[in-house]
Amino acid sequence: MGRIVVTEFVSLDGVVEDPGGSENFKYGGWSFEFSRGDEGDKFKLDETLAADAQLLGRVTYEGFAAAWPSREGEFADRFNSMPKYVVSRTLTHPEWTNTTVLGGDLTESVAMLKERHDGDIVVHGSVSVAQALIENNLVDELRLMVFPVILGQGKRLFGDTSDKKALRLAESKTVGDSVTILVYRPAG
Repeated sequence: MGRIVVTEFVSLDGVVEDPGGSENFKYGGWSFEFSRGDEGDKFKLDETLAADAQLLGRVTYEGFAAAWPSREGEFADRFNSMPKYVVSRTLTHPEWTNTTVLGGDLTESVAMLKERHDGDIVVHGSVSVAQALIENNLVDELRLMVFPVILGQGKRLFGDTSDKKALRLAESKTVGDSVTILVYRPAG
């Protein structure tokens, strides 16, 4: 059975918007202002190489689909070849290799994906999808790469939920320029 793993670049004040600088956000590209160091880069590479599939929202998917097919290397090769599932009601003809559009109920789609895959189904960015997964208790692991910056505005990962969500810290370490990696799992 697969696991849903949400992985996010996040500021100290919880902002996840446009860490890479491609979305015209006022502070876009903020994650590139800090080095993750070799250990942080290895964490992201290992995460990608170990993933069985990706689950993405349409906006993140479109950004990735525009950037990754033309790149080369171990990370890019894995990103491009693995199965990708896009949660969208508007995307109809995805062009990136191995992409399937999921237009139905998110809970049912996640159950199907977890049955289909044995490994990690990784959600990169995709804040709306991540929030819906958190709200519906569908996240098996939450990986936060916390950058030492307060942005003061922007889309945040954690918003209103219908109930509290208890987590337990499974791993933590500091890498590069004071970037903290926090890995949480549900506490139940």
